[in-house]
Amino acid sequence: MFNVGLTGGIGTGKSTVALLFEKYGARMIDFDLLAHRVQESGTPVWHDIVAHFGTEILDEGGRIDRRKLGAVVFADTSRLERLNSIIHPVLFDEWLNLLRTIENEEPDAIVVSEIPLLIEGGWHSLFDVTVLVWASPERQIERVMARNALTRKEAEDRLAAQMNINDKIPLVDHVIDNDGDFDRTQREFERVWNVIVSLKEARND
Repeated sequence: MFNVGLTGGIGTGKSTVALLFEKYGARMIDFDLLAHRVQESGTPVWHDIVAHFGTEILDEGGRIDRRKLGAVVFADTSRLERLNSIIHPVLFDEWLNLLRTIENEEPDAIVVSEIPLLIEGGWHSLFDVTVLVWASPERQIERVMARNALTRKEAEDRLAAQMNINDKIPLVDHVIDNDGDFDRTQREFERVWNVIVSLKEARND
């Protein structure tokens, strides 16, 4: 099994690149989906989040409202760090379980784990290769506003709460420029994909 860590910032287009990885045959693990799963109503993580942040971050059905929670944590770095400290240990365990399952099913798979906070969490050393999806900060803001129906101030707060995208570049193995149109992104992706396949084949020789 060959492990690839895929990261970026909010609004850089990680999901677009993840779909390309899947199209080319990689097995995907989406940390956002895992995070949704571990925060479902009634789970230990749900109880910890509600105990710390209060019932005002819940919707009418008792589920965690990500927009309400985001408004709280992205305006206060210490509260964001507290949220991550609740979620990340459980996410890590879920991820390891998924890796074991995939390895049993397909020992020769290329597994791509899409992890927004891969570098911030100090997880980049756990992978054979790390890939950063890059877009300019202004493009990130535009995409987040359009995707999440946020105001510019809300989008800027979310971006400010994350590590600057340019500071991540020296800490990864490869960068995919997703600031332009899809054709350019696909060319960037194929360049990186070919390197990953070559590295995997070289290791298997």
